[in-house]
Amino acid sequence: MAINLIPTAFLFFAAALLLLVLPQGRIRGAVLLALPLVAALQVFNLPEGIYAQADFFGFTLELMRVDRLSRVFGLIFCIAAFLGNLYAWHVRDTVQQVAALLYAGAAIGAVFAGDLITLFFYWEGTAIASVFLIWARRTTGAYHTGMRYLIIQIASGVILLAGAAIHYRETGSLAFELMTLGSLGTWLIFLSFGMKCAFPLLHNWLQDSYPAATVTGTVILSAFTTKLAVYALARGFAGTEILIYIGAVMTLFPIFFAEIENDLRRVLAYSLNNQLGFMVVGIGVGTEMALNGTASHAFAHILYKALLFMSVGAVLYRTGTSKASELGGLYRTMPRTAAFCLVGAASISAFPLFSGFVTKSLILDETAAAHYPIIWAALVFASAGVLSHSGIKIPFFTFFAHDSGLRPKEAPMHMQLAMGITAFLCIFIGVFPAPLYAMLPYPVEFHPYTMAHVVGQMQLLCFALLAFGVLMRTGIHPPEIRAVNLDTDWTYRWFMPRVIGSMARVISTVWTARETLMVATGNGILRRLYRSHGPEGRIARVWPTGAMVIWIAVLLGVTLMVNFAS
Repeated sequence: MAINLIPTAFLFFAAALLLLVLPQGRIRGAVLLALPLVAALQVFNLPEGIYAQADFFGFTLELMRVDRLSRVFGLIFCIAAFLGNLYAWHVRDTVQQVAALLYAGAAIGAVFAGDLITLFFYWEGTAIASVFLIWARRTTGAYHTGMRYLIIQIASGVILLAGAAIHYRETGSLAFELMTLGSLGTWLIFLSFGMKCAFPLLHNWLQDSYPAATVTGTVILSAFTTKLAVYALARGFAGTEILIYIGAVMTLFPIFFAEIENDLRRVLAYSLNNQLGFMVVGIGVGTEMALNGTASHAFAHILYKALLFMSVGAVLYRTGTSKASELGGLYRTMPRTAAFCLVGAASISAFPLFSGFVTKSLILDETAAAHYPIIWAALVFASAGVLSHSGIKIPFFTFFAHDSGLRPKEAPMHMQLAMGITAFLCIFIGVFPAPLYAMLPYPVEFHPYTMAHVVGQMQLLCFALLAFGVLMRTGIHPPEIRAVNLDTDWTYRWFMPRVIGSMARVISTVWTARETLMVATGNGILRRLYRSHGPEGRIARVWPTGAMVIWIAVLLGVTLMVNFAS
């Protein structure tokens, strides 16, 4: 078929251009829904191989490389694009609609990229397209959050480009394939992937940006950026042992922040960070079954995390708030949304018969089989924490708990339909995991519903439920109150701007003093030269308007220094 000759990403880009000329209405909505289905059909049916190449300054770029690993990620990205667009059916904002298509297309293009140059272009494409889903909220806070998000994402791409250039000089190859940490180039590529994957201390952009996006934008954001990074790590650094320990830390530290967080969309952002940790551990273990676990868990995670974001987003859409301290008792008037939220909560908590159970078990078993008992214990503890902050806290404080007195309408029908389809998939995968297992990169010989698996998981879940009940009854559980919780982003959101501002004022004072001294000494020649070419003591005033230029210059300067050092 002729469509098989077109890279899947190009289908999304062409549809985005088409939206610019189509009027708002059902035709545009039909395009938004039909395109991901057509793309999914293409991805599912394409045999393995390379389908599109291009020459670029003497390099041969592989624009469409299909294998079992790229296929499973490409397929779930198409499904996520369909569900996100269905959920956003009511949106009549061309910016959001075009950005959603470009974002999904860039993420899918990166998944099928066969070389580091192609990966870089799509990598940056996801950053530029996705930021408009934050800015579309059209508030001052969203603007500043979007700028911070864009700086981090663009920085990740610049570091990837620098790493690719050095890697090419060292090996003569730009192929996007398995690499070994042992050179500056591969370490830079690893750092770039880690930034997008929200490694510890590189994670704050996630909790900062996702809750700041629009109701529908957050659902779409949750599907692509971090899972693209998971795919990139699985493709480039499978079996890298340091990832086991990084992933374990990722599963643990978000638990405590999520427990005390009041904004439920931020709770889900921390929970997302926690779930990424399981995938990163699987990549670090690096066996065929562990990579199967990572791919399947990413597939399931995109669905149940989207379902949770959808349910909280529907509440935000109807009530105007996602604060736990302001919600409660909504099951009375939003019963279907509450039911869908409970399905998402059961899935992320890995209850038997739900999707998380049949995917997380692969990673846990392989971690134990690879003789990492401490890491395995950390993952088990993190699993109990997931039940507490996402499996219980999200539905309990949103739909039950105390009665907030709010009586909003049920979510719009298209939102309910999107949540219903997603909930069905979460249950279907949990009950019938074989179709998902059949799509994974390697053959699967695994039976999740053994007595040991089911009993062990139910014991863990019952213990976590009991612990939550005791903490609530004794008043030890952190209360849901209006508060601002500090994370490490405090250093660059509050501390560093004040340090830089103080430095700017000191420099300005020095320049002003120097100008005064030159005037006092009567050195006319120096004074004229200085006023012709110097900053005239206005540095502090220039900085705010030139902040982005300064950051870009710094990033490019680092790239040049890295190339020079190599």
